[in-house]
Amino acid sequence: MSPTRHAAARALLSDPLTNKGTAFTEDERDRFGLHGLLPPHVGTLESQIERRRKALEEKESDFQRYAFLRELQDSNEVLFHALVQSDLPRMLPLVYTPTVGEGCERFSEIYRRPRGLFLSYPNKDRIDDILADPAYDRVKVIVVSDGERILGLGDQGAGGMGIPIGKLALYTACAGIHPAEVLPILLDLGTDNHARREDPLYIGWRAPRVRGKDYDDFVEAFVSAVNDRFPGVLLQWEDFAGKNAYDLLGRYRDRLLSFNDDIQGTAATAVGTLLSAIRKTGVPITEQRVVLFGAGAAGSGVAEMLVQAMQHDGLSEAEARAKIWAVDRDGLILSDIPRLPPQQVKLARDPAEIAAWNLTGANLITLHDVIANVKPTVLIGTSGQKSAFDERAIRTMAENVDRPVIFPLSNPLSRAEAHPEDVLEWTGGKAIVGTGSPFGTPGVTQVNNVYVFPGIGLGALASGASGVSDGMFMAAARRLGELHEGDGGLLPPVTALREVALEIAVAVAAQAVAEGLATAEPDTLTRENIAASMWMAEYAAHG
Repeated sequence: MSPTRHAAARALLSDPLTNKGTAFTEDERDRFGLHGLLPPHVGTLESQIERRRKALEEKESDFQRYAFLRELQDSNEVLFHALVQSDLPRMLPLVYTPTVGEGCERFSEIYRRPRGLFLSYPNKDRIDDILADPAYDRVKVIVVSDGERILGLGDQGAGGMGIPIGKLALYTACAGIHPAEVLPILLDLGTDNHARREDPLYIGWRAPRVRGKDYDDFVEAFVSAVNDRFPGVLLQWEDFAGKNAYDLLGRYRDRLLSFNDDIQGTAATAVGTLLSAIRKTGVPITEQRVVLFGAGAAGSGVAEMLVQAMQHDGLSEAEARAKIWAVDRDGLILSDIPRLPPQQVKLARDPAEIAAWNLTGANLITLHDVIANVKPTVLIGTSGQKSAFDERAIRTMAENVDRPVIFPLSNPLSRAEAHPEDVLEWTGGKAIVGTGSPFGTPGVTQVNNVYVFPGIGLGALASGASGVSDGMFMAAARRLGELHEGDGGLLPPVTALREVALEIAVAVAAQAVAEGLATAEPDTLTRENIAASMWMAEYAAHG
């Protein structure tokens, strides 16, 4: 066999998009010169899944399983995705939350092979050249992070790449986006996490975070390069710190097809799940009293979508905002607090409203104060503060509401505002509970963005949308709230995530048409056509 054919054979095995391992047929082994490079057994995808599943379960910890799956993805993408799709309830917590949190913290420790792009500040003048690689010609979806606010874990620098990689694995698993059409990107602008910078294994740029104009100029260069290289691409902003998250969304949502999952995806998931929950309580959304604990990007996004949902059902904007109380690190957000971020200004209450309240402290109005005086029907946590929903708070809430809705949504498990079993015990089983991470508590729904963002992306791409509007997210939330019937959890089971993504995509595409944002012909946006576009993890014959 010629050296060229030897090199081509090894390249076929080395590329995770073309490698089939033992599943290469005898004919393919003949044609591509693979004999000797593979053992003689000709396997099937099904037998490979079972072999990998056995090896996975022999690992001693979920982090080891996460690392194992990452290595499998980097060696054989079809097998990786087939394994994930074969058992979504088991695999999703390993591929994404909660295990991805530790994966980001220890990303440098387990880094083996290139995946996605690290666009570092020293290479700010090379972005166009980096993106020009023909390997990216098929890209349709980009997830990008700068690693500054990873889940509830804070600044992880280059380790934040675990988030784009994980999110895009879910795009493939749930929305059927082909793995050749996704691209994870980490904008490496340094890190203010000293432990990461001083770690001898750290793979990122060892410098304090770039901020201000230099940061803005770098992101502008990145967006311009993406627009030039990938017309029509969907770009998802992920795990940026609060101010940057809002600034970048506002600056670029009309320049390219993009959205921020922490702000908009979390909001649509939370509101959709809440709509499902209040069907159980029988109290319409216009009569809910909602306390939000944590008013960063996620919490503020939830608040704004709640306002939209209440307006949709008949309230004025002022009436809707009067139903929502937001509590942050300085207590209840009041309009006389200096230098409030723009997104919190809209949530601030007039101090005159609380003049007659009974308060426990003199310096700030605590969560306990708000619960005791507002008597909320809904309590949502996006604070990243472990155990913030303590027994006193939950019992006080349950004293005043027949079926309190309580969503401790912060990730990972170590940052959750409450354990669902505690919430159920403290409320005598009355609470309707949703959590951000999977606790495994019977009857408790995981309110995970994976229920929304894959379908949003699929619907936006299928419709050829020119933008992702608030109305498209509202359509996704309303459809999500309609999907589950019966006495079980609030959302469909994880096993149905592909069907959920399809339903969300159909609703989003229809909303894009209604708003004049779609470029595809409306009669092509049928459930059948969108379903037919969804990739399944199966080996293709190599010609």
